[in-house]
Amino acid sequence: MSNHQINPNKWIDLYSDYLFNYTITRVKDRDTAQDLVQDTFFAGLKSMKNFKGEASERTWLISILKRKIIDHYRKINSKKGKAEVRINFNSDTDNEGDWIEQRVADPFDKTAENTLENTELGLAIHNCMSKLPEKQAQIFKMKTILGYETETICNELNITASNLWVIIHRARTALASCLEKNWF
Repeated sequence: MSNHQINPNKWIDLYSDYLFNYTITRVKDRDTAQDLVQDTFFAGLKSMKNFKGEASERTWLISILKRKIIDHYRKINSKKGKAEVRINFNSDTDNEGDWIEQRVADPFDKTAENTLENTELGLAIHNCMSKLPEKQAQIFKMKTILGYETETICNELNITASNLWVIIHRARTALASCLEKNWF
């Protein structure tokens, strides 16, 4: 039995400012942010039948928006010829909108064996990241995977730059020892 209703007629009034503010801290460009919010509303309309009412309408829209933002960065990164960023939607948790991002090796020179190894490594990284404390994992992802600026992360999470680097160092250390045990 769903407890949340969906009403797209009210989306712009209720959520456009919130979604825009959420986006502008992540993309730095007003036009891009507005486009991503529009895309989110459009995608929401197209996938309304998938709304199960388990999360609030706003949480559901944010989870769509996160995908749009990640797709936006993926496009930019592929234009620059950077390593592909693989995104898996973590649907086996209660936290709607939880994302696991993992960087994989350059896709152009993979053999089947490398592909299999990268998949296994990706799973190992995913498992190790899920063992990190939540804030540590979030900051590590924002900095090393999504490539956010230090200042952006500090402002958004209200921490100092030195605090950020301590947290990232701890996350790296924990990931390294976890991967050593479970992968290498």
